[in-house]
Amino acid sequence: MAASLARSTSTVGVMTLLSRVLGFLRDVIFAVIFGAGAGMDAFLVAFKIPNFMRRLFAEGAFAQSFVPVLSATKSQESEDDVKHLIDVVAGTLGLILIGITIVGVLAAPLLIYLFAPGFAHQEDQFALAVDLLRLTFPYLLFISLTAFAGGILNTYGRFSVPAFTPVLLNVCMIGAALLLAPYFARPEMALAVGVLLAGLVQLAFQLPFLAQLDRLPRPRWGWSHPQVRRILTLMLPILFGSSVAQLNLLLDTIIASLLASGSVSWLYYADRLMEFPLGVFSIAIATVILPSLSARHASKSAREFSDTLDWALRLLAVIGLPAMVGLFVMAGPLVTTLFNYRSFDGHDALMSQYALMAYALGFMGFSLVKVLVTGFFSREDSRTPVRCGVISLVCAMVMNIGFVGLATWMDWTAPHTGLALATSLGAFVNAGLLYRYLRRDGVYTPTSAWRRLILQVLAACVAMGGVLWFGAAQLETWIARDALSRVQWLLTWIAAGGVVYFGVLAALGVRPRQFLSSETA
Repeated sequence: MAASLARSTSTVGVMTLLSRVLGFLRDVIFAVIFGAGAGMDAFLVAFKIPNFMRRLFAEGAFAQSFVPVLSATKSQESEDDVKHLIDVVAGTLGLILIGITIVGVLAAPLLIYLFAPGFAHQEDQFALAVDLLRLTFPYLLFISLTAFAGGILNTYGRFSVPAFTPVLLNVCMIGAALLLAPYFARPEMALAVGVLLAGLVQLAFQLPFLAQLDRLPRPRWGWSHPQVRRILTLMLPILFGSSVAQLNLLLDTIIASLLASGSVSWLYYADRLMEFPLGVFSIAIATVILPSLSARHASKSAREFSDTLDWALRLLAVIGLPAMVGLFVMAGPLVTTLFNYRSFDGHDALMSQYALMAYALGFMGFSLVKVLVTGFFSREDSRTPVRCGVISLVCAMVMNIGFVGLATWMDWTAPHTGLALATSLGAFVNAGLLYRYLRRDGVYTPTSAWRRLILQVLAACVAMGGVLWFGAAQLETWIARDALSRVQWLLTWIAAGGVVYFGVLAALGVRPRQFLSSETA
């Protein structure tokens, strides 16, 4: 069972890696062409609003509630029942999303004022953000339906197609930046057009694969359907509980809009770098184990349920902890190598480095939340994650105000770093509470494999961190290098860190076969 999960995780990870690499290329192009000024801040806010709602409706609440119900229906009922469920969910979700999209487009000025109040003091920036949001908001409709299609494909073990789909977003946005931007008086408008086209393309890409499975929906309104009501009932609390990290990031944007021009962009570029390993590793693991955990719960296999979750957490420790260390130590070289060209100057690089270091501290918190919440949603328990999410959000907001206020009082030049740090600490609060409730309810019991593994991983991380710290050098040194030298040095030190990390793990007795079985090693 775990061997199959490992293969599926690898498939999702590889596809996600391709998407993230193209995402990096996209962000490099953004940094070079648009920099980190007021126009880029306006686009990022206009994109972040529908993207935030996408993660609530699509990857967050909807996916976490739809997949368990679909998995249970697939396991326990007839094929006709499965098709009918898909049809009524498609019709109900689609109509609701159309209504939300219309409201969002009409209320664009209000949304910009609510989510970026600092823009109200800059008339041109505010007007640009409103125009951009009216183009980007319909992305919510198309990408949510794409996530619906992806949930069906994941339930049937077709993980590669949904994992590849985000590649198309990056291709569309890169094309818009390079080919369309010169034709607009405000080049950021081209990016909004690219977002809209990307939503259409991603949905169209998945439909033929649904047809191959004979699961292409014929939308029907089904508000009163019992399983649709069940999904909606689960969605309402999950809307908040599964996306606390995104709520924190959006609230960070609100406060950042009140800080120095460029603060929204600095946080964005740092978050993008942090999201790379989070998507390749953590989200891939969570995506793969959700259908498996749902099936284990439906068949009342409590031991296998716990073992599957334990396998995911052990794998996460092995790949997540070194990623956290690497992001923190190499923050400056990463930002400089990827973004510090033309419109993105040395000051932008320094400010983004500070934000990335703060986000890196919370990488394991974000990762643990992604995996641990599957232990609740697979059992159709949405109340507990909501409780944990509310507590962590309140803690993060208190820390947001405190850290930014302290930085302002001390006249520090990078108060936006406090926003990233508060978000990171809030993620650990959330993860700690989720873990506590899983243990309290007897759902998860750590295996004996943890006793040695955690010490082995920590020792390897310390050795790797020392090597990377030596190679990181000063930010000015990296800024002074040309692009080719930066890439060569960055790849050299990343490779050296990887060799040291896995070499130490091997020397301490960690073997790949330990993660090909759910049994303890």
